[in-house]
Amino acid sequence: MLSHYYTVKEYGEHEIIIQKSRFIAHVKRVETEAAAQEFIQEIKKKHWNATHNCSAYLIGEHDQIQKANDDGEPSGTAGVPILEVLKKRNLKDTVVVVTRYFGGIKLGAGGLIRAYGKSTSEGLDAVGIVERKLTQVVHVKIDYTWLGKIEKELRASEHKIKEILYLDTVEIETFVNDHLVESFRDWMIELTNGQCTLQQGETVYLEESIS
Repeated sequence: MLSHYYTVKEYGEHEIIIQKSRFIAHVKRVETEAAAQEFIQEIKKKHWNATHNCSAYLIGEHDQIQKANDDGEPSGTAGVPILEVLKKRNLKDTVVVVTRYFGGIKLGAGGLIRAYGKSTSEGLDAVGIVERKLTQVVHVKIDYTWLGKIEKELRASEHKIKEILYLDTVEIETFVNDHLVESFRDWMIELTNGQCTLQQGETVYLEESIS
């Protein structure tokens, strides 16, 4: 699993007008090629009367799956520019469909490349990008006398508290970046003079918005 990677927040769309043509970027996070293809077909069905529905997607930890489709535009002027924007942004598990309603003015190959690139970039900006960091949920069990100090220290740190369970002892579930688990354990032991119990829980990706 990757220690961190970038992807889009959620589904969204954004429209721009270039030389009287409407370009609508549809953006979505997907984790399989089947999901990407299903999304592309949904957009094609929704915009069945559009001049073109061009698409591209990048899927997998190492971008193993990547495809671009010009959907009738001159070869290399639509799908590839969309894909190149995804690569330049270092995005993963992302599909983009740019719908074009022709406005009567031909853009030429260079104009099309710029138009599809611009539509994709603005679509990604509108939807927003997140960084997903691989984290371990660490369960910190302490006596109630330590709660005030430990909670204050945690909230002032880079670690995020998932939940505090008030049981016979206090259990603080904390998201800790995968590569910081050992130093986190040492830190908790030092803060409590060894009067804590630590247990590693599930491994999850924690999302943080970057745009």
